[in-house]
Amino acid sequence: MPHITVDHSASLTASFDRPGFARALHPLLTEVAGAAVGDCKTRFRSVDETFVGDGDAGHAVIHVEVALKRGRTEEVKAEVAQAVLALLRKHVGTGPDVTAHASVEVRDLEDAYRKHVGA
Repeated sequence: MPHITVDHSASLTASFDRPGFARALHPLLTEVAGAAVGDCKTRFRSVDETFVGDGDAGHAVIHVEVALKRGRTEEVKAEVAQAVLALLRKHVGTGPDVTAHASVEVRDLEDAYRKHVGA
C-alpha cells in the first residue's frame, strides 16, 4: 500500500515526465521493497513558489515522499531512496540554466482507520 507524494517546482512541469515516472516507480517499489504494483498510489503537486539559497530563478526543487507499510529495514528504505533518485534523473529534464535539487524521504505508513461507507 505505498503512498507516494511528489512535490515539484512549477518550473519543472513541462520537463517532468510524471506519467513515465509513476509507471517506472511502481514496479521499482515491487522489486526493491516488495510492494504490490496494484497497491501503489502516486500523486503529484506542482508548487508555485520555491526558493533555494538566495532565490535565484535557476533552481528548482523536487521532493518525493514514499510511505510504506511497516516492516522494511533501514537498508531497504535507503535502497528505495537511492533508486527513486536515480529514476528522477531519467524523468526530470532541466535546461542548462536550471539546477534541480532532488530529495527522497522513505517512511513507515502509519496504520490508518478505514471506514467503509455504503453497502
